[in-house]
Amino acid sequence: MIWIDADACPVRAEAEAVAIRAGVPLAHVCNGGIRAPAHPLLRVIYVDGGPDEADKRIAAECGPGDVVVTADIPLAARAVEAGALVVKPDGEVLDARNVGRALAARDLMADLRAADPFRRGGGRPFGKADRARFKDALDRALRAASSAGKEPE
Repeated sequence: MIWIDADACPVRAEAEAVAIRAGVPLAHVCNGGIRAPAHPLLRVIYVDGGPDEADKRIAAECGPGDVVVTADIPLAARAVEAGALVVKPDGEVLDARNVGRALAARDLMADLRAADPFRRGGGRPFGKADRARFKDALDRALRAASSAGKEPE
């Protein structure tokens, strides 16, 4: 199963294409504003509009063999703790080996931004190469999650 933190996800269409090609169910979890896809493998799960409601739903339902697509590092940490793999929209894969480091870096950056309120963030635009890198990473993560989610015989 692929779970997408869909409210601000820039790679929903790419994830859908990978899911359909791989024959894997995909759920967009959001507060609204996303139209339900017509393909039977794809669905939308609408949650209440409160803060982090989509994150809570994904964290509660994902597990071994699943892949979560999110840029939200605290959600990524919860998903990894539940046994899922995480793919960020930029193609970075987070798992038990590196999610702690990503969470620490996120917290450090939040502290730095709080210490300098005039610091302007912003990165480079999200382009075709980023989308291709994401699709490749999602394909690899699905293969890894599939083998991790199988019961030993």
